[in-house]
Amino acid sequence: MKILVLNCGSSSIKYRLFNIGDEAELLAKGLLERIGLEKSELTHQVTDKEKVKIVKPIPDHQDGIYLILETLKHPEYGLIKDVNEIDAVGHRVVNGGEKFNTSVLINAEVKEGIEKCIELAPLHNPANLKGILSMEAILPHVPQVATFDTSFHQTMPSYAYLYPLPYEYYEKYRIRRYGYHGTSHQYVGEKACRYLGRNYKSNKIITCHLGNGSSIAAINQGKSVDTSMGFTPVEGLMMGTRTGDVDVGVLLYIAEKENLSIKDTNNLFNKQSGVCGISGISYDMRDVEMAAAQGVERAQLALDMYAYRVKKYIGSYAAAMGGVDLIILTGGIGENDFETRKRILQGLEFLGVDFDPERNDGIRGREAILTKPGSKVLAMVMPTNEELVIAINTYNIIEKADFRF
Repeated sequence: MKILVLNCGSSSIKYRLFNIGDEAELLAKGLLERIGLEKSELTHQVTDKEKVKIVKPIPDHQDGIYLILETLKHPEYGLIKDVNEIDAVGHRVVNGGEKFNTSVLINAEVKEGIEKCIELAPLHNPANLKGILSMEAILPHVPQVATFDTSFHQTMPSYAYLYPLPYEYYEKYRIRRYGYHGTSHQYVGEKACRYLGRNYKSNKIITCHLGNGSSIAAINQGKSVDTSMGFTPVEGLMMGTRTGDVDVGVLLYIAEKENLSIKDTNNLFNKQSGVCGISGISYDMRDVEMAAAQGVERAQLALDMYAYRVKKYIGSYAAAMGGVDLIILTGGIGENDFETRKRILQGLEFLGVDFDPERNDGIRGREAILTKPGSKVLAMVMPTNEELVIAINTYNIIEKADFRF
């Protein structure tokens, strides 16, 4: 079965084409950026072939999906003869609210539910819905499946997901912690346990998805019991440009002093803060580490703050679960930045983490154990693959199967 996976952003579409039979095979991948601008750019690659770059104006998501489908069946750099070879489409949807706790076949009711959640994820859900509607218009007879970032975290207990606000705001507006990156947290937790020969449902796991957007999840017996991102993706860890946890009084104080509107204040803590705001250099950890190595104090401060906050969450989630068996690092930073991993994992001996700097050094983009033999708590790198999870979820729903990644 050929399954196209779409991850639609406000001005971009990331895609993967998989063939799922006896195993899951990646056939092609690509990224369309700058939708709505004169020079939209598509980077496309068939597996084991050279990348192709196409620059042309793409006014909206539907035209963008047309271009992706035309590229996939292009005689020179495509790999299918007809778009009808695509058997199903899987979509990433950021917020499914409390309605969706698993992947679902998309129908009118599901589309209505996604639309109702737009106010919970105004930057993401509209684009996700555009992708669904565009594909529906182009290939109306092809089944579509939605996988939600929030669904994995719907197992959190109420004492973990509720905020200490008047309860009426939960009843009226469903103000609560939803959590994000759920697809990634679930994937790396399950994959790591299979890699180690462990039972996923009998381990206490802390998964650290560390990238420009970062979050941590506490997984106990296969269920998410807490996670760092909250009502929106701004809560929790310090991130590339987001504040993470901050005293709301600080934001009110700055807004008053600087005469900032709500929009300006939102822009401040979502797009101007975090690693970029502290370092004054970049949101990219590679740039910040290079500056720190050259003696730039604010760059070093940003690195120390980032690692300190990750370490704090690891400790708090170990306490919440009454211990931890496995700590997993994933995402662009978690998989590739061995210096940041070292800053995070050193000093966790009290939890039973016997970190091995030599095992950690140089590890990029592959699974690896980062602790010494005999360590009571294992720490490891496990690359994430959210698109594969979406493809498999789509396959299982369409085929009513239980295919495992």
